[in-house]
Amino acid sequence: MLLMLMILGLVALIGTSEGQPGCYGDINKVDTTGASCRTARAERLRYCGVQASATIAGRDLQRMKIYKAIIQRAGRRYCVDPAVIAGIISRESHAGAALRDGWGDGGNGYGLMQVDKRYHKLVGAWNSEAHLNQGTSILVNMVKEIKRKFPRWTKEQQLKGGISAYNAGTKNVQSYDRMDIGTTNNDYANDVVARAKYYKRNGY
Repeated sequence: MLLMLMILGLVALIGTSEGQPGCYGDINKVDTTGASCRTARAERLRYCGVQASATIAGRDLQRMKIYKAIIQRAGRRYCVDPAVIAGIISRESHAGAALRDGWGDGGNGYGLMQVDKRYHKLVGAWNSEAHLNQGTSILVNMVKEIKRKFPRWTKEQQLKGGISAYNAGTKNVQSYDRMDIGTTNNDYANDVVARAKYYKRNGY
């Protein structure tokens, strides 16, 4: 009996060491074409796609580490893979490097996750856990709305749709293959997913 309990405890320990997958699908199973050439060119890259997304995410990695603990706590609170939160932070604000006094998007986007002041009552300092909680809750709501809109999609498809909706709203998501048409640079979800996979490989 004691041996069985020890084995079960070891299995549980191994399971928790592999990272926090979240409740909304496995990010590693989400298909992605990565960053568009337009997004890549804006980052002074001569190549596009998943490799470009990984390069951009890699540039943000050191700054992202500053926020790793609160990213992980926000992930646990909302059952969202922290790698997905990090992917959004990279795309939205380069982990804060693209912001001026916490603001971006012409003064409409606020904080690491660029919550839009025109549609949301802002919460917390731009780089705070309260802000990440708000941004993550908005993402979760988007995923849930996509789930209601496309109940036959897989969890991974609904997750990708929710990421796309985080940028352009659920009305913009009309089909799986074309969900990014109408998002910034027409690649938002694909780029974020590729960046999230990079962060997943790097401890998020």
